[in-house]
Amino acid sequence: MKKTVIIGATPNPSRYAFFAAERLTQKGHEIVPLGIKKGSVAGIPIINDKPQIVDVDTVTMYVGPQKQNEWIDYIISLKPKRIIFNPGTENPIFYQKAAAAGIFTEEACTLVMLSSQTY
Repeated sequence: MKKTVIIGATPNPSRYAFFAAERLTQKGHEIVPLGIKKGSVAGIPIINDKPQIVDVDTVTMYVGPQKQNEWIDYIISLKPKRIIFNPGTENPIFYQKAAAAGIFTEEACTLVMLSSQTY
């Protein structure tokens, strides 16, 4: 299955990033939850730094554009095949930088993609 890095992971069960982590693991995808929150999601500790990760298929964004600058170079360094910009995370400047690095971007909802089997 697809290794997915979740940017903006949270242990808060009322947040979409939490639901996405749960659904991704239920569907058999390996997740790497990254964020500033302490705790765990889907039984996996949230990583509060920016480790080197290999074989990343997808990065799914749950951090708004105003807080993405600190993540852009790091995410591009992971060389994911794609970046999903969930509602509220859209960022045309980031799209251009990703495209220049050969990374596909899409404005979509990870939860909808999982439900419709288009993930």
